[in-house]
Amino acid sequence: MTDPQASSTRHEVLRLIRLAGGLTAQQLAAELKITSMGVRRYLVALERDGLVRVQMQRQAAGRPTYVYRLTEAGYDTFPSNYDLLATQLLDAVQVHDGDAKVDELFARRMDQLVAQYEPRMRGKDLGERVAELARIQDENGYMAIWETVKDGYLLKEQNCAIYRVACRFQAACHYEIELFRRLLDAKIERVQHQIKGELTCAYHISPKARRSRPKAAR
Repeated sequence: MTDPQASSTRHEVLRLIRLAGGLTAQQLAAELKITSMGVRRYLVALERDGLVRVQMQRQAAGRPTYVYRLTEAGYDTFPSNYDLLATQLLDAVQVHDGDAKVDELFARRMDQLVAQYEPRMRGKDLGERVAELARIQDENGYMAIWETVKDGYLLKEQNCAIYRVACRFQAACHYEIELFRRLLDAKIERVQHQIKGELTCAYHISPKARRSRPKAAR
């Protein structure tokens, strides 16, 4: 069980660094009214989790100081309104240029993602590609898992990282499944959909049907 006090102190360390832009262990200890050793335990854990980084600053005289700053992941622990901003921008595009322009933006984004992730699929069989896609989606905040089923594979996204956008623009979901088809080179069917009130977005994945060769004329 997580210690509520430790969790609160951990968040306060992140908050203080966020407000100051960077703090030493001694400065944090003074703010939190705990020992420097106690602060360092939190900093070690936060650095291990990729939420803070340490930067050495040389002084004109004496030993260098070590300043702790937030990483990008550290900044992401604080509330943000990126999904609302994206929705508002897409709304503006839709009003000004119409649905076709919105569709074009999602299509371009899909092409960029294909170019980014296709190298990770090379040389892999379908099962390995499904596993790699699950890793990619998990890295992007979708809490993705996968399993082998009787006639293929099942990929589940337990979180929708673009839920507000997807609720407003159907193109988001359309191009997600198209992205999967291009990366996996497989037959894909969406069998659960979070924007319809279901717990996950789930995709049944199976190999493409092989085309039969025409028989040679006798």
